[in-house]
Amino acid sequence: MTVSSLVDSEHFRALLRRHAAAVVVVTAPGEQPAGFTATSFTSVSLDPPLVSFCLAHSASAWPAVEAADIVAVHVLTEEQEHVARTFSTRGIDRFATHGDWEPGPGGVPLLGGVLARLVCRVVRRVEAGDHTIVLAAPETGAVHDDRAATPLVYHDGSYHNLRRAA
Repeated sequence: MTVSSLVDSEHFRALLRRHAAAVVVVTAPGEQPAGFTATSFTSVSLDPPLVSFCLAHSASAWPAVEAADIVAVHVLTEEQEHVARTFSTRGIDRFATHGDWEPGPGGVPLLGGVLARLVCRVVRRVEAGDHTIVLAAPETGAVHDDRAATPLVYHDGSYHNLRRAA
């Protein structure tokens, strides 16, 4: 194991590439709906139910997420790497490119065919360096009917699924 005493941004990025994470797309309503791919999604509390995700202030989706009272979190299936790539591509109309979505409560975009979806009320935003941590309370949820479906995972700079890893 290589040990370094200085954890600069490049070393930090290399360290975190060793952490595998589920891939989600977070969407927010607005005059122009916004969506982005994230691996920073996590459960926070069971009582009350709370989740969180982080977003860089420089992200194109940040203004919509900053203003949103409601967001949707979509856990992607192993078959949806193309969705993850679409919502992480800059300079395109992500919703027109993706196509499989409909407006949900409060106008929040809901993606089709996902492993799980939570529609959440934003309860707090916490500034954290060049990102903001968004805490949200799930209000509704849906689960993919196919119990054999597995999540898309991001590890060491690329997408993976649990079937290929097994």
